[in-house]
Amino acid sequence: MAKEIKTEILINSTPEKIWKILTDFSEYPNWNPFIKSITGNISVGNKITALIEPPEAKGMTFKPKVLAFETNKEFRWIGHLLFPGLFDGEHKFELTDNKNGTTTFRQSEKFGGILVPLFKKMLDVNTTNGFNLMNKKLKELAEQQ
Repeated sequence: MAKEIKTEILINSTPEKIWKILTDFSEYPNWNPFIKSITGNISVGNKITALIEPPEAKGMTFKPKVLAFETNKEFRWIGHLLFPGLFDGEHKFELTDNKNGTTTFRQSEKFGGILVPLFKKMLDVNTTNGFNLMNKKLKELAEQQ
């Protein structure tokens, strides 16, 4: 069973400014309403620690593996609940420079595994709301600077 959540927002700022906010992980507790913390050495192949708290849902800490970290463009990881195949999530942040002073920020996640049907409602509501809240806050911060 697979499921994908996709969100996007147009930000009146450059990819560089947005990337700077997005990758200043020490500031996440101060602004990010969805991902409360990311710690560890962020480079492809490394495992990091992420604390995610979707709105109106229980938070969870997991240790995803970094799949991509391309400055001003993409940050992507894959995480597993307990072990691969049970409940897996490949999370992606993408920045697209629209070449007109704006950037399209996309946040998405592809879920797979045998437990996906059990989490469908939470993913559709809480996780999607978390993505959108984070996107809006990122937009606010990037447009203030």
